[in-house]
Amino acid sequence: MARESGIIAPAMSTKKSVGGVRKSPQSKSPSRKPAKGKGSAAKASPAKPKQLFAVRKSAIHGRGVFAARGIRKGATIVEYKGERITWEEAERRYPVDPVPYHTFLFEIGDGSECLDAQNRGSAAKWINHSCKPNCEAEEDEDERVFIKARRAIEAGEELTYDYNLTFHERISEKNKKLRYPCWCGAKNCRGTMLGRKK
Repeated sequence: MARESGIIAPAMSTKKSVGGVRKSPQSKSPSRKPAKGKGSAAKASPAKPKQLFAVRKSAIHGRGVFAARGIRKGATIVEYKGERITWEEAERRYPVDPVPYHTFLFEIGDGSECLDAQNRGSAAKWINHSCKPNCEAEEDEDERVFIKARRAIEAGEELTYDYNLTFHERISEKNKKLRYPCWCGAKNCRGTMLGRKK
């Protein structure tokens, strides 16, 4: 099973960088009528801020997460949530890697555990890989993973980060691109979600 040094596993910086749940329909609140009475003026309730992102079909792969409005560089966009499990449990739940590879597992901490976002994850599980990402994943001291903007992101852009999948055994060049292909379309795409050797 492949691991991203953070989804089954992304890369670490000094801040512990590592590298999208379907949004349920928002319920509509009942409309409010102005208050009646002497001299009372109806006050408009403050407008809700526009949602930061939306999940929809992606040109890269399956579903993707897109900026619903401009996002500033360094902004925290979403937490990568999931059930915290051991790798042994992950191997039991998912004994066979699909081809091409697809997972909602994100390695955390010392690498002995991961977040399984399959059933109880956040929208972050739909964020696709890119070799030229506009986001990065950072793990904090509590082993919580947050997706942050690497640069300013315009409304409508798909959010991506480098999965930087790592492998503990050797894998042929052919299998890197067959089993772990990258479809990001970046000019310098390495053709695989697997990370570079250090």
